Amino acid sequence: MITIYDIAKRANVSPATVSRVLNGYPDVSQKTREKVQRITEELGFQPNAAARGLATKRSWTIGVFFQDHVNSGFKHPFLQDILKTFKDVMGGKGYDLLFFANHTLEGAQDGFAARARHRNVDGVLMLGVPRTEPTLNTLVGAGIPCMSVDLDLLGPRAGYLCSDNKGGAMQAMDYLVEMGHRRIAFIGDRYSTKPGHDRLLGYQESLQRFKLPFSQKWITYGDFTEEGGMEAMKQLLALPMEERPTAVFCAGDMMAIGAMTAMREAGLTPGDDVSIIGFDDIAYAKYVGLTTIAQQKEEMGTQTANALLQLIEDPSQSPPVLTIGTELIVRSTVQRNVVG
Repeated sequence: MITIYDIAKRANVSPATVSRVLNGYPDVSQKTREKVQRITEELGFQPNAAARGLATKRSWTIGVFFQDHVNSGFKHPFLQDILKTFKDVMGGKGYDLLFFANHTLEGAQDGFAARARHRNVDGVLMLGVPRTEPTLNTLVGAGIPCMSVDLDLLGPRAGYLCSDNKGGAMQAMDYLVEMGHRRIAFIGDRYSTKPGHDRLLGYQESLQRFKLPFSQKWITYGDFTEEGGMEAMKQLLALPMEERPTAVFCAGDMMAIGAMTAMREAGLTPGDDVSIIGFDDIAYAKYVGLTTIAQQKEEMGTQTANALLQLIEDPSQSPPVLTIGTELIVRSTVQRNVVG
């Protein structure tokens, strides 16, 4: 069996230097680091995880709490893209991901902080976790490096990242107004998530900024699912013609796709009869011609991973609050309104 002593002898360095290279310590010259890494690969050496943990006082594991209120799990069209790039960055630094189950046995460790400590993870990613979770505060005060996505969890060792949800909503409204729409409805988020709340703010501020007409009947709520968007759109289509909006801004693409389905079932054409704009730019959006606001999902995963790595590496690092810009993607579901 190959050991670090074999690598040290071949590289003409000390075993301690080999150990420092393998464990990622920065105080080794680039030339020596590259030589040790090359010889390690040539000899097919695989560091023992337990020994590595003892040497670095780390588990080299990141705990992931991955939830969404409709229990779509890894099939979630938005969260899975963020998770993929997060995993790639973490894997490149030697970390594995440990996914926590959403439900625990009676009597088992409960709460985010308790479960993270029980598994001895080096850091935590919170993805899709709602604000209403009762044990979030214990995690904030636990001193465990933590980054959240779309959850404004902030503490001494906890930061978060979001898209510019309010700005993206205003981009959507700007485009609808540019296309001649003034009666604009909103299909929002009944769960009061941070993205849903911020997108509603962007919608409301745009109504005031452009002095647009408003009706309480034009704000409906879904649950970020296709079914939720479909039911919300049916409410809007049930309004008398003179009260019906000419455009609908949906706070998520899945709700927008549901709204399009409701329109087709009513014999209407998205874009031609009522314009629809979404938010996310999930992969399916381009196949149905959905005009939408794109989130930079890969960048979100990458920046979240890098921020968590910094928190793990440097205890004096201030937890960041990161905002990623959005982009308008024009397709066919928004058409110019010439009526009013």
